[in-house]
Amino acid sequence: MIFVSIAGDKRSLQDASPDWITQQIERRRRDNLRVCVTVTIKTSELDMRLSTPECGSGGGGRAPTDREAQVFNLWTKLHLNQPGWLPGNVVAFLRQVDR
Repeated sequence: MIFVSIAGDKRSLQDASPDWITQQIERRRRDNLRVCVTVTIKTSELDMRLSTPECGSGGGGRAPTDREAQVFNLWTKLHLNQPGWLPGNVVAFLRQVDR
């Protein structure tokens, strides 16, 4: 199961359309609000929570598994760990991680 949360509004991946994701992020940015996006992934091989920089810091206490490292690398490749990330990159991440 994958969930995306934007400024506390949490939806399952099935209910989080690309248009909804983009609109939620852009609307908050237009209002000069910080936008915290978190993605929670719970599958048979993953149990992860990834957050954009506006959410604050966190982290686990162990080294990631190979599959977790792939997910972290995708998050980093799409610049979701840096200020100025794009809504389309959140959508791209969700599409690729849901395969």
